[in-house]
Amino acid sequence: MSGANRPGQPSTQRARAGATRGGTAAGGIPTAWWAIGAVVVFAIGVALASGAISFGGGAKPTSDAVGAGGNPAASGGAVASGGVPASTAPGASVIGAGIPAGCPKAQPAAAPAGATKIVTIDTPKGAIEITLKADLSPIAVGNFLALASCGYYDNVVFHRVVPDFVIQGGDGQFGRTTTFDVNKVGTGGPGYEIQDEPVKTPYARGTVAMARTAAPNSVGSQFFIVLSDAAQSSLASANTYQIIGSVTTGMEVADAITAAAAGVEIPAQPIPMTKLTIAP
Repeated sequence: MSGANRPGQPSTQRARAGATRGGTAAGGIPTAWWAIGAVVVFAIGVALASGAISFGGGAKPTSDAVGAGGNPAASGGAVASGGVPASTAPGASVIGAGIPAGCPKAQPAAAPAGATKIVTIDTPKGAIEITLKADLSPIAVGNFLALASCGYYDNVVFHRVVPDFVIQGGDGQFGRTTTFDVNKVGTGGPGYEIQDEPVKTPYARGTVAMARTAAPNSVGSQFFIVLSDAAQSSLASANTYQIIGSVTTGMEVADAITAAAAGVEIPAQPIPMTKLTIAP
């Protein structure tokens, strides 16, 4: 599927059981707000399960009117939940500009069974070390390693930040520091898509998974790091985001990247991944 999507922000942290109509909950917040939050949580779960809200892998951008992060808008090019229109803007980056010439042009080979690799993501906020396990998603792990090996992710930003949910990056077309386009970031990818694989383990804080659209086989290069265990129910309601590994050390860096966004979902000056290194 063309383009890429962004997930809606879960509101599980806003809902509390046992609230009474017209009263207040802990901290003096009117319980009516807790009730509204519960409705939002339910709606997001339904939307994720139905594909109305989803992450985006972003194999290739679309020239059509798109909603949040590349999901075709329901009507008239309206913006979907949680994002900005991916409309063409003056000075927009050229498709593929800055992508290293030696990077894959089609789905790379799957990682061999049993393989484990350590990848370090250097950022201005510090290093994030992730452990990739081929047995979780061999095709997706092989794809990530191939892109990391060719330098695809170097100087690509974490373009989307949702506190208590995820940080997302990997758009090498419109999320590179030299080609960053705030109106199109999140809609790009490596120029190809990979096959789907089943999700074999629960999502949790530190989980690293591939982004995708609601369409089958739509994973490209974008990935996300889960910030909170509270995101599990929303992500599991779709259960299609291929898990490739988890953060071994450096979750405090992911938290610092979240703090740097200051509550802005698509920050104008996002934090880049300056270099990805694969341990021998």
